[in-house]
Amino acid sequence: MAGFGVRLAEAVAARGPLCLGIDPHPELLTAWGLTADADGLAAFSAICVEAYAGFAVVKPQVAFFEAYGAAGYAVLERTIAELRATGVLVLADAKRGDIGTTMAAYAAAWLGDSPLASDAVTASPYLGFESLRPLLDTAAERGRGVFVLAATSNPEGAGVQRASIAGRTVAQSVVDAAGAENSATGTGSIGVVVGATLSELPDLSALDGPVLAPGLGAQGGRAEDLGRLGARVLPAVSREVLKAGPDAAAVRAAAERIRDQVAYLV
Repeated sequence: MAGFGVRLAEAVAARGPLCLGIDPHPELLTAWGLTADADGLAAFSAICVEAYAGFAVVKPQVAFFEAYGAAGYAVLERTIAELRATGVLVLADAKRGDIGTTMAAYAAAWLGDSPLASDAVTASPYLGFESLRPLLDTAAERGRGVFVLAATSNPEGAGVQRASIAGRTVAQSVVDAAGAENSATGTGSIGVVVGATLSELPDLSALDGPVLAPGLGAQGGRAEDLGRLGARVLPAVSREVLKAGPDAAAVRAAAERIRDQVAYLV
């Protein structure tokens, strides 16, 4: 199987760069006329699978499934399988980060043989980038990808991510480490997460990998600003599309509108 970087590039070339979120928070379930329980979660996810079939990348937010315990994880497993069956690349937004055998277990869960295994996963490097080694190695072995949090758009993140060590910010050190990983493997399968709403960006010129840019639309990110994030940016959108629900056709139409808009700008 081709590496994630290659498969992602092919999917984006054929279907556009938009990354669509599945974020079934309780308020949205209610707005869609669904119950805020595992049954409502399953109905919401089924609508999203129908609406998103044929797009390049879909990003389920794991926390909203985890909130319902084992029943929620069962829905997530089914959603991942159904999305992948339609040809969609699934990016599990799990933001995992730990050390040693625990990190190895997360790697097995999200990129290994688990029913949760996806094409890629988000990860937090703030126990040290090298603490992600089990995840990075599993990704390389399995032809899968990792998106590492670098410069996030939440205000609290700046206190850590913009701190300077040896003449560069922490966020820049994460981008540089991801770039070194891509250089070593030659797959371009390690990406970073950089908020689309940020005014100050790390230097991405040597990354040689994808940039996941959440915040487009409802959070204030503008499509016309995406070009500054490079040619391999994946604009991520959730609320701006999901507010069109619960009709699957309406959700799909909203997604297609934004996909076509950003396709000419990145």
